[in-house]
Amino acid sequence: MRLTWAQPEDLVAHELVQSRAEGHDVDDIADRWAQAGGSLVPVRGGATPERAPEPLRSLARQLLIELDERAAAPAPRWEDAAALLPALPIRPAGDDLADRVHGAWSGRAAGCLLGKPVEKIPREGIEEILHATGRWPLREYFTARGLPPEVSARWPWNRRSAVNSLEENISGMPEDDDLNYPLLNLRVLEQSGRGFSTDDIAQAWLSDLPAGRTFTAERIAYRNLLDGYAPDEAGRIRNPFREWIGALIRTDVFGWVNPGDLHEAARMAHADARLSHTGNGLWGAMWAAALASASLVSADIDEVLDTAALVVPEGTALAAAIRHGRELGVGDLDDAAALDELHAHYGHLHWVHTVNNAALIAFALARSGGDFGRGIALAVIAGWDTDSAGATVGSVLGGLLGHRAIPAAWTTPLQNRIATSLPGMDDVAIDDLARRTLALIPTTQEP
Repeated sequence: MRLTWAQPEDLVAHELVQSRAEGHDVDDIADRWAQAGGSLVPVRGGATPERAPEPLRSLARQLLIELDERAAAPAPRWEDAAALLPALPIRPAGDDLADRVHGAWSGRAAGCLLGKPVEKIPREGIEEILHATGRWPLREYFTARGLPPEVSARWPWNRRSAVNSLEENISGMPEDDDLNYPLLNLRVLEQSGRGFSTDDIAQAWLSDLPAGRTFTAERIAYRNLLDGYAPDEAGRIRNPFREWIGALIRTDVFGWVNPGDLHEAARMAHADARLSHTGNGLWGAMWAAALASASLVSADIDEVLDTAALVVPEGTALAAAIRHGRELGVGDLDDAAALDELHAHYGHLHWVHTVNNAALIAFALARSGGDFGRGIALAVIAGWDTDSAGATVGSVLGGLLGHRAIPAAWTTPLQNRIATSLPGMDDVAIDDLARRTLALIPTTQEP
């Protein structure tokens, strides 16, 4: 067995890309790696076909240490991060808060479920599958009914996900890391309170999160915790994935327990995200929490996007990407041309990077006009992190609309339950999760 997302020889090429994106000169290290026979091309799936020879693996370990010394910096403290932001507003919640929280949980599950079977399938493959099954444009869950064998062979489903996420097989929300993390963070809030720390998040991971259900930056941080690194160092050591999407998918619940309070939502998201991420990865987590917070108190999607953008520091790549995606969303280009532009602008990034997926999320939300099905479909057909982008868009639109306003075609197949790999939380009821979330909101925020 070969553990992916953790082998030294896999990480060097990814770290070279990340270091250069941060403005560091690493050409000398790249030359040493190439001369030794190492690949400079990052592997899309996180693993090379075979274990590297020990001399090459040893060199990879040494180069990663040198790259850390040259490039990797820990995430900023909250005080330093907050100093980069303007004054953040607090907006009161309305008397529909309970329905909105319920809608946010249901919407996150539905959006994730829509994207699950086509995770890792690129945009052209998703479109071919949908045309072949008579479901283009996408307005309902995927199906394998009528799919020609040659199309299926050309674009094989995500084998782990497709079993329970195709329309004909759906029976509740199947297990997914995009739901595992919000569920785990709900438990952290219940057990450690609103003042939880990064140490509390780390302990929750080690106690309740199966290592095999972590990926990219989370798997690296998990490994570092087991190696004895402190939580505030775990995200920095040999972690080329520190600006990928992992932290963004974890923080919705921090927005839900702080409806309309962006400062608190962002603070909690920062405490979680700094365990594994920095830079745009950290800002992405704060943005997702702010989107979730704003969705519960806003009147329309423009208000949500306006408000949430305040927690992303100006001058960052993430701020520019969110702005670009939103401008495309309200622009004159049709859907296909707008997605072409997103791919032209951000296609050089890995398909699970924060920046490209945030641009897509902003685009899908802006273009949706508040239409739940349209929003999650746009997030999925782009062909990047289909289940994660779908989950975030679904969460925001679900929180904005409320559970009762989400079309039943999206929520009925969920059967009010979510499967998970977390101990003691499998097949939890969605309406119960909403009640538990409401119980964590300060009384001053309740209607």
